[in-house]
Amino acid sequence: MPELPEVETVRRGLQPAMEGSKIVKAEARRKDLRFPFQKDFITRLEGQTVTGLGRRAKYLMADLASGDVLLMHLGMSGSFRVLEGSRNNTPGQFHYPRSEDRAHDHVVFHMSSGAAVVFNDPRRFGYMKIIARHAIENEPLLKGLGPEPRGNEFDAAMLARSCTTKKTSLKAALLDQRVVAGLGNIYVCEALFRAHLSPRRLAATLATKAGQRKGVAGGEPTEHAKHLVTSIHAVLNQAIKAGGSSISDHRLTSGELGYFQHSFGVYDREGKKCQTADCGGIVHRFVQGGRSTFWCPKCQK
Repeated sequence: MPELPEVETVRRGLQPAMEGSKIVKAEARRKDLRFPFQKDFITRLEGQTVTGLGRRAKYLMADLASGDVLLMHLGMSGSFRVLEGSRNNTPGQFHYPRSEDRAHDHVVFHMSSGAAVVFNDPRRFGYMKIIARHAIENEPLLKGLGPEPRGNEFDAAMLARSCTTKKTSLKAALLDQRVVAGLGNIYVCEALFRAHLSPRRLAATLATKAGQRKGVAGGEPTEHAKHLVTSIHAVLNQAIKAGGSSISDHRLTSGELGYFQHSFGVYDREGKKCQTADCGGIVHRFVQGGRSTFWCPKCQK
C-alpha cells in the first residue's frame, strides 16, 4: 500500500491540475470502489472549484468551494494520472509504463484547467468520500489519527509520551496510526535502521525509566527517541524528494516509478551485507505482525 511519501508525491503531481480549477464534469464509471459511492457524489462535485489540495496521513483531501471536502485513498493499487491534451503530466525521470487497460479507469474529473484527472484502481481497494468540512473532526476515517510525522507536533517528547505505557514492539508502535499518522512498513524499517534500533525493542524504552514509572503523565524522551525522530524525518524527506518507492503497484501521477527504492538500507535486502560503515552484519528478515521486517541484528539494538 502506498505510504506517506507516495501519497505526498501524488498530491504534488495533482496540485497544478486541480488546485484553483473547477470540476466541470465528474464521472464515476461504476457504483463502488472499496465502498459504494454516495448517491449525491457527482452532484456535490460538479461545478465546484478545488480551493486546496492537502494530505492527512495516507489520505488526499480536496477542499471544495462549497465547504465540502473530497477524501481520497489510493488503497493498494490505486493511482492517478493527469491527461492534458495529447500528453500526460510527466514529473520525475525513472519511467515505467502504466497499464493500458482502461477498464480500471473508475473515476474521472474533467477540470476547467483543461486537464482530466483519472483514478485507476485494478484491485478496487481505494475509495472516495465527500465530507462536510465542519464535520471533518468527527469523520470515522480520520478520527483518532496521530500527528503527522513531518509536522511540528511530532517530536521526541511526543513520541516518548505516546509509547510510555505500550507493551508492544517499537515497530508495532510506529505502525499504529494513533501514535503517528502515515508511516507504513517500508519507512518504519528504514527509519529504525538509520536510528540503529531493533524492531523488536519495546516501545516503552523510548521513555526514561522515570517517565515509564510516571505512566501517561510522564514519558521523558531518551536519546533513542531523539535519534529515531531525526531518522523518521530524514527518511521521509528523502523519499518524497525521490518521488517515493516503486514497491508493488505504486505509480506517480505520470505513470512513472519513484526511485527511493534504490536508497533502501535494509528493506528487501535479506541476505545482503549491512550498509552501516564497519558493521559487517547481514540483513535478516522475519515476519512481525503479519508483515516482513528487515533489519541488521548486529547494529540495530
